[in-house]
Amino acid sequence: MIVAAEDRKWVQDSAQDTEQVQVMAQWARSHSACQEILMKAVNTTVKNGGDDFFKNRLLTYFQDQFSFEIKELKPIRKQVYLVRTDDRVFILKGFSSYHRLKLQEAFTASLLNEGFAKTYSFYEFAKEPPLFFERTYYGCLEYIQPSGETFSYHLKKDRLEGLELLNLFHDTSEKLVSRYQTVVPFFRQAEKWRERASLFLNNLPVIRYFVQKEIINELLSWADWSLKGIEEESGLFQSGRQVILHGDVAHHNFLRSRNNSLYLLDFDLIAKGTPHSDYLQYANRILPFMKWSFEDLGKYPIIKQYMDEKGFLFALAFPSDIFREWNRVIRERTYLDPVKIRPVLDLTVGQFEERHRFIHALKKAADN
Repeated sequence: MIVAAEDRKWVQDSAQDTEQVQVMAQWARSHSACQEILMKAVNTTVKNGGDDFFKNRLLTYFQDQFSFEIKELKPIRKQVYLVRTDDRVFILKGFSSYHRLKLQEAFTASLLNEGFAKTYSFYEFAKEPPLFFERTYYGCLEYIQPSGETFSYHLKKDRLEGLELLNLFHDTSEKLVSRYQTVVPFFRQAEKWRERASLFLNNLPVIRYFVQKEIINELLSWADWSLKGIEEESGLFQSGRQVILHGDVAHHNFLRSRNNSLYLLDFDLIAKGTPHSDYLQYANRILPFMKWSFEDLGKYPIIKQYMDEKGFLFALAFPSDIFREWNRVIRERTYLDPVKIRPVLDLTVGQFEERHRFIHALKKAADN
């Protein structure tokens, strides 16, 4: 009886594996661009640069480069430090290349010169610029004193204010497109999402231990419907008003200052494109806090104007956040950490019914 039970389990597991492979193959055939990406292995090495030994050597290097004494060098996140001296406070941020550093310096200066005051400035403190330590270039950024009231997508007033600031950013960056034409890439929305979906497919052997196959298959069907619709409405992301996109409108890139002003930070992912891409990402970020209400999303005037475009509705269906978070926890190998995997499971499974109703409303609006 034990052997028979094990045989039945083996048959069931084999059938499940076969069915999942068939789903993956069918999805990939529908999007031929995925097939090439699926052939590539993803190898990521995470470097731990936050140890005390590294920090001490970094402090020594910076102290040699500055004419003032550093009283505190406090890690904020990877390659980002808060620096305190007797008479100033600023941020040190690492960049992977000199080009990225100089682009950030130039772009933020351009924003400020065009009247967009809700961001930081770069400083030049080094005796012998540029600051360069262990294959990383560092820039000195203005420190904006934060408010005790943190910006949060939980709050409707913050969601609205963030949208207004993003809209102001687009109005300003539109003036800079020609100036940065040759140094800022064009953002290719569909290609980015196909790559993200392909990595998700690659990671299914792990994901299916956490998420039932019916939900996985539904996610893939949403992605399929979305990408096919975007292809039909390709002009949405290729023609019309061109701006420089922020590219990462996560809540932590908005900062509430001590004087209650809202600032936009971190332009690491800027690219040329239509404003749709930033607003799609913004909608994707705020919808979990709105119980995935299609009706409530339409009450945000800045987003509502795009919801009349069929291509935008198709794009709203793509489960970009779910794919991104699964790809991240698998890349970082943190999926066995209960604290790290819990929010990903909530996003995927806990919000599934609400999101399913949202997709139904999207399809109904697109058909009309």
